[in-house]
Amino acid sequence: MLNPNKYIVIASLFISLSCNAGDSVWKKSHDLEKLGEYEKAALIIKPWAASNDEYAILRYAHLRYLQGEYNEAIEYYKKAIKLNPKSLSAKLGLSLPYIAQGRWRQVVIPTRQVIVKSYWNSTAHTQLMKAEEAMKKWHTLGKHAADLVKIYPDDPVVYGYLARARAKHGNTSIAAAAYEEVLHRSPDDVEAITFLKDYK
Repeated sequence: MLNPNKYIVIASLFISLSCNAGDSVWKKSHDLEKLGEYEKAALIIKPWAASNDEYAILRYAHLRYLQGEYNEAIEYYKKAIKLNPKSLSAKLGLSLPYIAQGRWRQVVIPTRQVIVKSYWNSTAHTQLMKAEEAMKKWHTLGKHAADLVKIYPDDPVVYGYLARARAKHGNTSIAAAAYEEVLHRSPDDVEAITFLKDYK
C-alpha cells in the first residue's frame, strides 16, 4: 500500500532543494558582480532570464549593461516592460543603455513615462536633464532645473544643471549664483570652482 505521507515528504524535500539551489545561484551572481565579474554573474542566471522571471530579466539586463552590451540590455529591459508595463524599474533601467549610446531622444521616452507615474522621481528627472543638456535644449533644461531645485534643494547636481543652462543662455550672474549653491553643497566641485574663478 502506498504511503501518501512518504510522497509528501519527498515532494517537500525536492521543493526545498530546488529553492536552495536557486538561492545559491542568486548569491553567486551577486558575489560575482561585487568582484566585477559581470559576464559570469549574468550567465549564471540566464536560464531564469530566458523565462518569465521578472527579477531575473531585470538583473540580466542590468548586468549586460554593466558589461557594455547595450543592445542586449535594451532587449531585456524591453522584455521586462512587456511582461510588466507598470514597472518603473524597467523603464529607468532602459534609459541607461540609451544614455551610454548617446541615444538622447530615446532616453526621453522612458524617463517621461516614469515621471507621469511618479512625478518627482529624482532618477528620472536627472536622466531627463542629462538628455536635455546633450540635445542643447538650454531653455527647457533651465526651466526644468529651476523647478527641481525647489523640490531637491540639497542636491548639487540639480544646481549644476541650472548653472550650465543659465551660462549657455548668457545669464552669467544667475549661473554664478547657481554655482555658488553647488559649492555650498559640494565644496570641491571643480566645474563650479573654475567657473566662479573666471567669473570673478
